[in-house]
Amino acid sequence: MGQERLTVAPLVGEMLTRAQRRVLPALRAQVDRLPLQQRHWVAFHFGWSDAAGKPVIGARAGKGLRPALVYAAAEAAGGTHDRLDEVAAAVELVHNFCILHDDVIDQDRERRGRLTVWAEFGTSAGVLSGDAVLALALGCLDEVPLARRLCTAVQDLIRGEALDVEYETRRDLTTDDYMLMARLKTGSLMGAACALGAAAAGACPEVVARMDRFGRSLGLAFQIADDLLGIFGDPATTGKPVGADLRRRKWTHPVLVALASPDPAVGPLKALYRSTTPPTDEQVAECVCAMERIGARDISREAALAALADAEGHLDGAGLDPGQTAPLRAIAATVVDRSC
Repeated sequence: MGQERLTVAPLVGEMLTRAQRRVLPALRAQVDRLPLQQRHWVAFHFGWSDAAGKPVIGARAGKGLRPALVYAAAEAAGGTHDRLDEVAAAVELVHNFCILHDDVIDQDRERRGRLTVWAEFGTSAGVLSGDAVLALALGCLDEVPLARRLCTAVQDLIRGEALDVEYETRRDLTTDDYMLMARLKTGSLMGAACALGAAAAGACPEVVARMDRFGRSLGLAFQIADDLLGIFGDPATTGKPVGADLRRRKWTHPVLVALASPDPAVGPLKALYRSTTPPTDEQVAECVCAMERIGARDISREAALAALADAEGHLDGAGLDPGQTAPLRAIAATVVDRSC
């Protein structure tokens, strides 16, 4: 399995890079339709220009995961579409709509090594930029069934975001609560990416539905793996300090697993989440070690692997050519491995 991961990861990296390059012209074409002020904000968000509007050469707007899922799903369905790039752009624009609004909600001042839109230009700019990007996303899709599917995904992810905000003030959360939120917040758009790619390629309704379920389960696996990185990840890889999510007292999967444990070692973690003062580096380190001893890391990893297996089961059930589904499976294989 280790050798397989070493082989797959570079291939997926190439797929993500190709997806980024392919979708970029469609993204730029959409953003160019915006009025000057909104175009300035959104171009800054994507990293195409600096705060003064000066072009930035060689900037990358993101990982390209969701566009890559659109292209890979279309390939898996064995078809093509003359506007597949616009479909991929629609999904990526929705993803960035979420980011722009999330940054305002969470008051995050930095993303991808630079200031966020709201931090640079004000809260109103952050909110309006997100609104503008969402409108562009819906304008990418001329076909009503595709637009309707994307709108459903947007409604689901907003519901997931609302749950995430609600959970911040609750103290009775369970991993089941978390699973519902993550499937909506992260899984819905990944499901839409896969379903839209397949639908645009002419797949039958059963295959499209299977692709949607594949993407939603993949999104859950992705979110749990992301939670693991937020606590146990290597700062050199994540760009965040060890235990970054603990410092913010986020209700992540491994935290909920640990807090549900009867093991006395969970005491420091409970104390940290009851406190309202910023934790020290020593407190964070103590909590990370405690979670390791309790087994929260392993339990969460097994949950991510279970979600991944569920995703693969939906893909198997679609009855597609294994050779054509290989790119999707390769992307899925790297999702949980990010948390190793």
